[in-house]
Amino acid sequence: MSHSRRAVLGRAAAVGATVAAASVGRPGAASADTSYAPAHFRGAPLLSTSGRHLVGRFSYGVTARLATEVLAAGGANRWLEKQLAANRISDPAADALLGWYPSLSRGPQELWQRQIQEIEGGWEVMADYARWVMLRRMHTKRQVLETMTEFWENHFNVPVWGDATFTWRTSYGAAIRRQALGRFDDLLHATITHPAMLIYLDGAVSTAAHPNENLGRELLELHTVGRGNYTEDDVKNSARILTGWSVDMWETWAASYETQDHWLGPVRVMGFSDANTASDGRAVTRRYLSYLAHHPATAQRIARKLAVKFVGDNPSRALVDKLAGVYLDNDTAIKPVLRALVATTAFGRGVGSKVRDPGEDVVATYRALGVRVQRPPEGDAAEPYAATAMLWQVANLGTSPFAWPRPDGQPIDNDSWSSPSRLIASMDVHYGMSGGWWPSVGITYREPMDWMPKPSLRFNVLVDHLSQQLLHRRSTAQLLEACCQAVDVTPTEMINADHGLVRWSFPRLLTTFFDSPAHLTR
Repeated sequence: MSHSRRAVLGRAAAVGATVAAASVGRPGAASADTSYAPAHFRGAPLLSTSGRHLVGRFSYGVTARLATEVLAAGGANRWLEKQLAANRISDPAADALLGWYPSLSRGPQELWQRQIQEIEGGWEVMADYARWVMLRRMHTKRQVLETMTEFWENHFNVPVWGDATFTWRTSYGAAIRRQALGRFDDLLHATITHPAMLIYLDGAVSTAAHPNENLGRELLELHTVGRGNYTEDDVKNSARILTGWSVDMWETWAASYETQDHWLGPVRVMGFSDANTASDGRAVTRRYLSYLAHHPATAQRIARKLAVKFVGDNPSRALVDKLAGVYLDNDTAIKPVLRALVATTAFGRGVGSKVRDPGEDVVATYRALGVRVQRPPEGDAAEPYAATAMLWQVANLGTSPFAWPRPDGQPIDNDSWSSPSRLIASMDVHYGMSGGWWPSVGITYREPMDWMPKPSLRFNVLVDHLSQQLLHRRSTAQLLEACCQAVDVTPTEMINADHGLVRWSFPRLLTTFFDSPAHLTR
């Protein structure tokens, strides 16, 4: 191993220690959403530290183009307000990405037939779903909506690798996206009664004669009030209330409500009670789910989870209580909670305190590099394409989108994503992409001179420029020292097209930025 490569690895080890400490100690073609520097030098449009913090928490990476949008909106808070009205944001480029994967638009019965006829397996469809989700995160102008859609898809986790859920899984994600910025009451009903959830947690085969407790239990334990707030009798009655919702899992894969399968009789779950005399139990389902959505324990769980995701791993009781109060005062609406969250002192103090998970890391790296990803062909020819390989990249970091195998959803705490193995895997992805080595098909990278703001300039000026482009902040003495060690160049050395840095070592320079805490945190 060369001396310079040892320096890079040594520097990265120090970065890993910094990130780990942060996690414990602190609360067609489509172009990625970034701007290329023109031939002459100009600095990137930089947000304030607080603005970068807010936008970084509610996006998949601050880029020069995104920063320009934020400044044009009048600052980070006004940008957030516009983002909360996602239906008013035109997003044709991101919307068009669905066409890259035709089976994501097929119906449940057709998908099942294609699987049993060995035309296309469900796992292949779901792999494309994960890729499509990653591409949306890279390109969408509705960054807050996409961030919240991911948050809720993890909260109401239905793993994409299920044997039968794949038939309805794309529809499930779309249902969550429609409700992600609405009321939790409506979101809860949309997810619990959706065919994908019914199939996954056995609600689709739960009948009056044989109520299945899986969905009724997870609804209480994971989706709403949490452990310690219900009894086993509550679980049984929860399951009874949810009987009648059905999916034909043999031929048509159609969803229906079967009145003959709905359990009849009085039910009580915690403070909720109902005579439950109607054979059509959809109304009692709605009343029951609305009760749970408005329960103070649910408010606490949702408030705490939002605080962990967007503020820090150990939110104070005062913060959680405040957010829970806003949630209840606003009839379970999510937008007022987000507004209240970003207005707190705790949020402002959380700069750099959240580690990016594997998906966030890979998506942010694509965005920062400003690569162009091409639509892959169909069939086996798509295998080497970047739009295909990106799923293997993120899986190598620990998990791919919505692949978490348990109903509790992917972790959102720092410790889960701060291990040495995760850091080394991230370094591998960063280095491979910085050099344009993998993926290398169906993707266009910038050449070293494309990163140079002028044909010739001092190394320290180049580092500062790259810091603004890749990390959206000015360089520091520590970052400059790391870059000097990584490529064996002095701060005042002049860099041009003939310099060894440009000819051979530019990937090591770029990956130093991506291996830094500034990129590995959000």
